[in-house]
Amino acid sequence: MNKYLEQLVELAKYDTQIGSFEPKIKSQKEKLEEFSKDALSLKEQINKLESDIKDIKSKKSKHEAHLAELKDKLSDISKKGAIVQTEKEIKALQLEEEITKEQISFSNEEIERLDNLQNNKNETLKEAIAKLSEEEESIKELQVAIENSINDINVERNDVSMKRGELVEKIDSKILSFYEKVRRWAKNTSVVPVRKQACYGCYMKISDKTYAEVIKSEEIVTCPHCGRILYKEIEITE
Repeated sequence: MNKYLEQLVELAKYDTQIGSFEPKIKSQKEKLEEFSKDALSLKEQINKLESDIKDIKSKKSKHEAHLAELKDKLSDISKKGAIVQTEKEIKALQLEEEITKEQISFSNEEIERLDNLQNNKNETLKEAIAKLSEEEESIKELQVAIENSINDINVERNDVSMKRGELVEKIDSKILSFYEKVRRWAKNTSVVPVRKQACYGCYMKISDKTYAEVIKSEEIVTCPHCGRILYKEIEITE
């Protein structure tokens, strides 16, 4: 194979490797983001539960205060019952007493309902806090693992970048310029193999003449269809 072509094949492989590192890092960060989303969701749930519990307590306090007022009112009705004289006054007091007792009964039932609701909310809150603690611990462990993984990726990327830099220094400037020109639009498919007499960049079949030139590898040959740099890959027959 032509020396320059060998260099370009190697350079293209380095560029492909370098291009693969950023998605790997992004993938690692996305893992952490997913765990963080779960933790954030739990924090929002905890805030909502705490707000609900506070609201329940406020409603209970109002019902308890109203209950105390109703009990005082019932006591006053009882006192009035001892001094009323007419049947009309007695019936009015009895009606007022019945209404007050119904209100007391309703307030007691509502306080009991709110108590049960608060207990359920407290239990859910306790479970959510415990789960959040576990999530945060997992996030810390995952964060360390991901940071180590990203560091390893960066070490590998730096190593490949260094090898690429050393190779670039050896490549003829015109050849390198031509490669970079193709790479501007072809990205990581700037240098592609020919398999079954087809360019593996655009997958179009090339002519016998072009194919023969690729096999000889004496010159840098480009695909007549897409302009990518071609090289002959050793085919393995099963």
